[in-house]
Amino acid sequence: MQTQNQNISDGLNEEYYQISADILGSFNKYRPPLNIYMFKEDVARIMPYYKVGGRLSNEQVEELKGLTNQGLIFVSRDDHPVYVKHISYQLDLVLVDGNLIEREIADIFIQALTRRLAEFFEQPVKAVFEKLWVDVMVLTEYLYSDMSRTRALARRLHTEHTLENHSVNTAIMGAALWGRLKGEDFAEAIKRKVFDRTMVGLFLHDMGMTKVPEFIRSKKQPLTIDERNKVNAHIKVGFEMLHKLELRYPEMEQCVTQHHERANGSGYPLKSMKQDFAGRLCAVADSFCAMIANRPYAEGMGFMKAAASLANDAAYDRELTKALQVFLLLDLKLKP
Repeated sequence: MQTQNQNISDGLNEEYYQISADILGSFNKYRPPLNIYMFKEDVARIMPYYKVGGRLSNEQVEELKGLTNQGLIFVSRDDHPVYVKHISYQLDLVLVDGNLIEREIADIFIQALTRRLAEFFEQPVKAVFEKLWVDVMVLTEYLYSDMSRTRALARRLHTEHTLENHSVNTAIMGAALWGRLKGEDFAEAIKRKVFDRTMVGLFLHDMGMTKVPEFIRSKKQPLTIDERNKVNAHIKVGFEMLHKLELRYPEMEQCVTQHHERANGSGYPLKSMKQDFAGRLCAVADSFCAMIANRPYAEGMGFMKAAASLANDAAYDRELTKALQVFLLLDLKLKP
């Protein structure tokens, strides 16, 4: 969306989105998915132009294009859920929509990336992964120059555990901790390609779990030895899946293979191995996100309680667990 007619949009931003040509072009030409409004200059009021369920004529389609180019076409913020769903299928539009506010962009990212991950976990092949890659690159483009944007995303973490929900949560919290660790100089300190690959690794860290039977993943009772072995094997399986997808980047491999290793030499699968940064980052984000979500066998823990538990555990990188506590206190403004 655009702000070329600033005098109009300044007074309407709280109630309406101003439509740009890019956004209009993403709608169905004759049957847009939400109500459309026009600013009537002679009376200085927003008036209905199109109602969902109707159909625009060829003449209206052309008129609508012209009015949009003049900055006179809007949609209501009351239709935000519909708009979120629409944009989430064409995520790159977030980067050209200048009228969306941060919390609305966060809603779109969470919905889009959760759905995209569910699709990939259902069918973990290269063609589906490439779509996921495109959407993750939109996220990294959005975050890289301003990591404070992770705050709105972190306020929208999923509270119910599914594989895709957990993976989205882990990636968001991994980015948040990294941003808190490096501060305002993030883009100067971290190369973009390293950021991109690490973020993909955070999203994919648990993809080996797609090969673990659902009845084991959702089991309420303690796992048998055989079932535990199947779960632990998701590290090796995930690594093999990365290579089948030709993703031989160290940052991705570290997230997938090291997120259950621990800073004090415990953990699995190798134990006593030295964790790389991406592995340490993923380990803290993964454990935190596992602790705060409701699972079949346990209710989620409060954010601050989970963070304190990790900070008091020598198995985790102390610098990162401290960054987690600071992020929750100062960025999310949670109470101790």
